[in-house]
Amino acid sequence: MTKKQEQNIILLLGALQGIGPFSTDMYLAAFPTIAQELNVSIAEVAYSMSSYFVGICLGQLLNGPLIDRFGRKTPLMLMLGVYIVASVGCSMVDTVEGLIVLRFFQAIGGSMGMVANRAIVRDVFPINRLAQVFSTMTLVMGIAPIIAPSVGGFVVVGMGWRAIFWVLAGFAGVVLGLVYFFLPESRGKDRSVSLKPKAVLTDFYSILQNRAFLGFTLVAAMNTAGIFAFIANAPFVYMKLLGLNEQTFGWVFGLNAAFFVVGSQLNRWLLKYHSSETIAQRGLWVQAVMGLALVTVVILSYLSLGSLMSLIAVYTFCLGMIGSNAMALAIRPFSKNVGSATALLGSFQMGAGAVASAICSYFNDGTALPMVSVMAGVAFIGLLGLWFGTNHTHKSDKNDEIILAGDH
Repeated sequence: MTKKQEQNIILLLGALQGIGPFSTDMYLAAFPTIAQELNVSIAEVAYSMSSYFVGICLGQLLNGPLIDRFGRKTPLMLMLGVYIVASVGCSMVDTVEGLIVLRFFQAIGGSMGMVANRAIVRDVFPINRLAQVFSTMTLVMGIAPIIAPSVGGFVVVGMGWRAIFWVLAGFAGVVLGLVYFFLPESRGKDRSVSLKPKAVLTDFYSILQNRAFLGFTLVAAMNTAGIFAFIANAPFVYMKLLGLNEQTFGWVFGLNAAFFVVGSQLNRWLLKYHSSETIAQRGLWVQAVMGLALVTVVILSYLSLGSLMSLIAVYTFCLGMIGSNAMALAIRPFSKNVGSATALLGSFQMGAGAVASAICSYFNDGTALPMVSVMAGVAFIGLLGLWFGTNHTHKSDKNDEIILAGDH
């Protein structure tokens, strides 16, 4: 495969991955408008974010075995179709309950992109380049969280919140066309992969026996939890507590997201000199310190636009450094059942995001404390996961050396 072909695949996978951030970030600025029109609170509208995370979590468990059995491309196109239909449905709801349900099905369809693109990266690129490729993809898909809230703000002001879901359907339609015409099949059908529930569960169980996978997956999950604790509560904190309007919120949120992209691109350079474990560890420590600083600022009533933006910027910068390394480390041991492994990884990530956003909603006390407390807590849990995963990776390496020595 030529360098140009590699670049084209990365660009396309980045666009595919961008569906997720657009689906979560683009309607954030519309939360107050949706709440007003549907006659509910912003916290109730936020449950549509939680249902999306739950759908992403369960959808990946469904879609992982499908791409191992039927190849990557056909299931991907079918699920993009599901996403498009559900997005159109979201634009027509009259109740918040309807929005919550349709966001769940939107996530079921959208989750296939997350599973398929990680599996395709593992199919196409060598193990020692996985973290670098994931970081490059983050640069491509990172445009989405930067511009999505701003685009959403302009759409809400100009056409109303329902138009947001038509835009999402249109974007997915374009990606579907690109996948059909330009994405090569990286792995064909495998009839040895069974879709019977018992066989699927057995496959998942065997993956979970890999303790290094568990540790690094916990790091990735806590990374996602930190991101979405912020995403789900940013509209309330920035617009209700700090008084920003929809368009200003979009620009401020986009600036915070830009630091995530910068962190991921610095990671590409750092990987030339340091291991993924080392970079993730240092990023997690800085993230934990920023989390504690956010909690302190809120408790002492020093919260302001400047303090929040600056601390969140460093926090999201670290998230960009951590995520690609955690994903690469988690899926590194697998080859045959890559789809199922990436499904479990992504499911844990989105499950953590769903739990984090739901916790923030449940403990909503009219302040930013629930959000920043979760953001601080997940960083420390991530450090524990990194220690666990690294420890078992080293044990596995030593066992491999003993086995190889015995063969001689």
